Amino acid sequence: MTQTLTLHLNGAERAVTLDDPDTPLLYVLRNDLCLHGPRFGCGLGQCGACTVHVDGQAVRSCQLPASSVGQAKIVTLEGLGTPERPHPVQAAFIAEQAVQCGYCINGMIMQGAALLASNPKPSAQDIKEALADNLCRCGTHLRIVAAVQRAALAG
Repeated sequence: MTQTLTLHLNGAERAVTLDDPDTPLLYVLRNDLCLHGPRFGCGLGQCGACTVHVDGQAVRSCQLPASSVGQAKIVTLEGLGTPERPHPVQAAFIAEQAVQCGYCINGMIMQGAALLASNPKPSAQDIKEALADNLCRCGTHLRIVAAVQRAALAG
């Protein structure tokens, strides 16, 4: 059953047509809307590479049916900041050189930004706990934590 869906995405309305209402939001974002911040990692909601914000909460878009978001405000990495005006977490990741292979960075930045929105002054332990379910294969964990700490100090 074909369904037209209007997403409130990165501050604008975007219409998409779904052939299957259970299509994961990640597929709609990447395949239909050409947004490549959220990444396909595991497809099971376990790695965090697909993380987006839905009404300010960090969620795994690979496990979220696009048809279930309703009127929620969705923000992807592309909507968090711009190259000219990056979000404080994005700027901190650049300053700390926290990016290596790029596999986890979308999830780390989106989870870090959600953490700072709810806890503007997190401890290092708070940051580690918030990022614990985001998998990083290349081992930039110390730089990632330092980046979120830098963003907290800047905020």
